[in-house]
Amino acid sequence: MIASMTGFARRELAGSWGTLTCELRSVNHRFLEPGFRLPEELRPLESDLRQLLAKHFKRGKIDCTVHLRGGQAGDRELRIDATALGRVAEAIRQVLAELPKASVDAVEVLRWPGVVETASPDTEALLDAGRSLFQQTLEELGAMRLREGKRLGDLLEQRCAGLAVLVTQVRGRLPEIQTRARARLNERVAELLAAVDRDRIEQELVMQLQRLDVAEELDRLTGHIEEARRIMGGSEAAGRRLDFLMQELNREANTLASKSQDLDTTRLTVDMKVLIEQMREQVQNVE
Repeated sequence: MIASMTGFARRELAGSWGTLTCELRSVNHRFLEPGFRLPEELRPLESDLRQLLAKHFKRGKIDCTVHLRGGQAGDRELRIDATALGRVAEAIRQVLAELPKASVDAVEVLRWPGVVETASPDTEALLDAGRSLFQQTLEELGAMRLREGKRLGDLLEQRCAGLAVLVTQVRGRLPEIQTRARARLNERVAELLAAVDRDRIEQELVMQLQRLDVAEELDRLTGHIEEARRIMGGSEAAGRRLDFLMQELNREANTLASKSQDLDTTRLTVDMKVLIEQMREQVQNVE
């Protein structure tokens, strides 16, 4: 099954260290291009997260954003630095000795830098939580890209079927085209009102039919359609191979159009090129 390169996933995880939120946004790109915006507490994880991302996806521009919001203030353990508090208290006493009427607010004392320490979260627990949350978000993004890929696959299959029908119609016109070519040559010979070597006429007819022969192009178109279906049904990343096949399909359709001297065949080749262009646009989003 093919996968799309477009997707979005968001997950949250709460713990004693606060609430982690992870968002992944993916769009199409020729290669895999990850971008990370992590809080300082999770910076040590970036290398591991990049490797984990590369195991899941082969192509796409994927932006990863992780936010960390601290837990409730009442849940945090507060510690008072006795040494810092002693220095502040000594300074306060000196101030009060000079300014006896001054007042001191205990809350303001606690706000003095270094007096109160907030217990830092468990670093290892936070890193494990970040890794686990990223894994869950990756799986959610992968599931979405597969769902989008299923829809892309259905669209591509419809166009492959339409292209195969057009190839069959062009192939069915070949006998009529050859008959017309023989009739035109005979008419021209008759207009000459002169004896003509029949062997020479046959040689000329063979040369014209060779120039008009598109059986090889039709065979290659059929082969490319079958290969596209095989790739879409495989388990490996298909985007680059399908992109190459779209170029080959377009090349054969152009050759077919250039050889055509039949109006109906020309119209059919135009319809082919429309379908191939639609497929090419869809393939740009395939991983």
